[in-house]
This record gives sequence, C-alpha cells and structure tokens, in this order.
Amino acid sequence: MAQIGYSKKVMKHFMNPRNVGTIENPDGYGKVGNPVCGDLMEIFIRVKDNIITDIKFKTFGCGSAIATSSMVTEMAKGMNVSEALKITRKDVADELDGLPPHKMHCSNLAADALHEAIKDYKKKEGKKT
Repeated sequence: MAQIGYSKKVMKHFMNPRNVGTIENPDGYGKVGNPVCGDLMEIFIRVKDNIITDIKFKTFGCGSAIATSSMVTEMAKGMNVSEALKITRKDVADELDGLPPHKMHCSNLAADALHEAIKDYKKKEGKKT
C-alpha cells in the first residue's frame, strides 16, 4: 500500500475504522456519493445541546473513502454542530497525514456527508420550534 502513497494513519483508519454502523432514528442523516468512482457515504449523528454526542458511518468505497469517513467521525464527535460544519476536506486529509492527490475527492465526500447530516439536523430542529 505504501506505493499508492497512503500514510500510516490512513492505513490505521482503513484497517480499523472507528464509529462504523448506524444510529436508529438519528437527529441528522447525510448521504453523498460520487458517480465517477462509485464511493457512497452515509453519516448518522445524535445531537444534544448542539453537541454531536454520537456519530456513525457506513461507506461503500476504497480504502481512502473508509479512512476519511472514520477520521471525520473522530473529528466531529464532541463538537458543536456549528464548529463541525467548518470541517473541510483539507482538514480531514491533514488529520490523516495527507492523501494521494487522486484520492482527495474521498476526503471531500466525508466532509460533505457530515455537512449534510448537520443540515438535516438543523432542518429538523427548525421544524420543532
């Protein structure tokens, strides 16, 4: 895998991803995909007092897609939803000690899925008030 350009951190998150699974009746749900490469990511969040208290993901894709999904859940857990909305694809890649240039779209999907879950949460919260 080293010849592909994956860092040790990417390999660690790919081989032992964190926060895999689903949350029943999540407070927020985001789903994004890339029709070109076939990657598909789903993120589920549980929020209490505007803090992401639980976060899970399901990803169909390459090692980078799985690693970035795992990393973005680790980054967002415990964050205020407004702060988590600021997580960028560069932030995710940097936390993984970089990604090969042709795999950067994976970190973009992970951040996008998180943003979609937060937008869904905010939309649901708006309906409650």
